[in-house]
Amino acid sequence: MTLPELQTGRHGVVAGVHDTGPGDAVARRLRDLGFVAGETVRLVTRGPMGGEPLLVQVGGTRFAMRTAEAARIRLQPQDA
Repeated sequence: MTLPELQTGRHGVVAGVHDTGPGDAVARRLRDLGFVAGETVRLVTRGPMGGEPLLVQVGGTRFAMRTAEAARIRLQPQDA
């Protein structure tokens, strides 16, 4: 599953970040922000009417993300 597929308020464990090619700057930045394998994330809320941006918490930090970027984060579901 990907991060946008996670239900609001639920937790997941990062399985990895999808790279579109060598030197993928977006994937590298997501990893730098803490989206690394084994890290727990939570989808806090979604923008108006279930849209963008997504408010995501990883560790003690919250990020507003576009759905396209969040879709690159693969998760394993985890019970909250």
